[in-house]
Amino acid sequence: MGASGKVRILIVEDHEVFRLGIKELINHEPDLYVCGEAEDVGEARNLIRDLAPDMAVIDITLKSSNGIDLIREISLSYKAMKVLVLSMHDELLYAERSLQAGAQGYIMKQETSKSIVKAIRHILKGNIYVSQNIMGNLLNRVRTGQSSLEKSPIETLSDREFTVLRMVGEGRSTGDIADQMNLSVRTISTYRERIKEKLHLKNAAELVRFAVRWVEEH
Repeated sequence: MGASGKVRILIVEDHEVFRLGIKELINHEPDLYVCGEAEDVGEARNLIRDLAPDMAVIDITLKSSNGIDLIREISLSYKAMKVLVLSMHDELLYAERSLQAGAQGYIMKQETSKSIVKAIRHILKGNIYVSQNIMGNLLNRVRTGQSSLEKSPIETLSDREFTVLRMVGEGRSTGDIADQMNLSVRTISTYRERIKEKLHLKNAAELVRFAVRWVEEH
């Protein structure tokens, strides 16, 4: 906590209007305080180092970067720092990945403002916060002893492969994806090949058709 005794929270979100809304919501609470705001991973890294926040509220899709990568970095280097993912992406697809990366909670942007504050407080108490839907899914995995071998092909993709698949489905070119992820075109091409192999797709056309259909369904 800061000198004021308030919990210091960093917001990592590239949509300014939404970011300001979350900031106002948090600052309205007597014991919570937004100590910094970032639009991408690079900016967030600097603020984490300089401000040492108690918690970060992170969107998965950021400008020229990936929120999952940042979550993993925080988990490795700032073990006491809590992370809540606040995202527009389908929780069935991203919540488990976020938790595996080190986040303590996942909430959809469509949730009410009360739910966001509830999630923050739940996490600050040392708990995990996810929707009942996700909790049921995770408990079912544990109960049935589902192994990685039994996961769907989509779940075998790495976080970056998963991101590339989503961007392909959104109609992005390899060059656009490379720019967005701050990687080389060659690296993105390698990811595309790995995705085709894991999803048993024969060529680029099948990859595009699969990705577009998958994005439309989710």
